[in-house]
Amino acid sequence: MRKMHTFCAALLTVSILLLSGCKDTALRENTGSSPASIVFEAQDMEGNAVSSEIFSEAKLTMVNVWATYCNPCLREMPGLGELAGEYASDEFQIVGVISDVLEGSDQRTLDYAADLVEQTSADYTHLLLNESLYYALLTDVSAVPTTFFIDEDGVILDTVVGSMEKSAWEEKINELLEK
Repeated sequence: MRKMHTFCAALLTVSILLLSGCKDTALRENTGSSPASIVFEAQDMEGNAVSSEIFSEAKLTMVNVWATYCNPCLREMPGLGELAGEYASDEFQIVGVISDVLEGSDQRTLDYAADLVEQTSADYTHLLLNESLYYALLTDVSAVPTTFFIDEDGVILDTVVGSMEKSAWEEKINELLEK
């Protein structure tokens, strides 16, 4: 019971932070490597198990944290969907994290999120929020969208807060792939 209470309090805190910060343009970029790897277990929108092993499937993974209420998030998703198809899958992949849809949400909520993904042509894996994913990646997220670039070992290479145009994302992706 105490663990659930702690998780609910943490989820409420992140929800308040995310609701207060929907960013239209990138405000900050953090560069540098973190020695710790991201480790999590979650579910995608179809209920399939997904773990941090997903990072080993590509040289670079772009993890885009978005919310169903965030217009800047939704505006950039068509470009992200295009980018997901323009790179070799062993070089680059995109994973979305829906920050306001929890694992175990009712079907109406899941259907709404799925409709948004379809409308924006964001045809890549989207994860539902749970405790493991929250503590692994979202504890420092203060606004959506927030995007992490993660290497094949699960190490965060860069973080961008705010949305960007497809061409700016492409430039960032190519720069990180060249390193």
